Amino acid sequence: MTVEVLPAVGRYDSFYEVVGVKKPGGSGCWCMAYRDSRVPNEERAQYMRDECAQEPGPGVLAYVDGEAAGWCSVAPRSSYRRLMRSRTIPFVDDRDAWSIVCFVVRPAFRRRGLMHELLEGAVAHARSCGAEVVEGYPIAVEGGDRVDLISGYVGTRRLFEAAGFSQAGETTGHSGGRPRVIMRRELRGLG
Repeated sequence: MTVEVLPAVGRYDSFYEVVGVKKPGGSGCWCMAYRDSRVPNEERAQYMRDECAQEPGPGVLAYVDGEAAGWCSVAPRSSYRRLMRSRTIPFVDDRDAWSIVCFVVRPAFRRRGLMHELLEGAVAHARSCGAEVVEGYPIAVEGGDRVDLISGYVGTRRLFEAAGFSQAGETTGHSGGRPRVIMRRELRGLG
């Protein structure tokens, strides 16, 4: 299995394939919850097409043997309207950290470690765009607790720790009834 993680710039069709918004009328996530949920459903496809057409793009895509298999939303926190106004996920400091807010792995590619690959690709993309620090807001699960698909889209603390992130703060946010934490990785100096 050959895995390649690439920026979504110029790859809207792959984004569409992974996110799987193929319901009549084009309804679905479109990865808009954090960006700007005020955008009407009928305009979301064009919004993400535009995002994929310009640097730095809205995230990264994982390809397995050339097939689009996964997605990770990563961009400057300032580009996520919901995070800028969040009452549950506080700012750690005044730097414009890059934020990793969600993961999607197509069903046929799950249980292959693609979230780890996507996370490393997201960090590499943020670094290549000049980010000083990158952070995520995963759920805090204990030991061998199973994570359901609904709450797992934000990742787990263990996933972020395995990629060199450290817990930088608490949140009052939850996903699937589980508490979320702020995980951070410095990209300048030793990070």
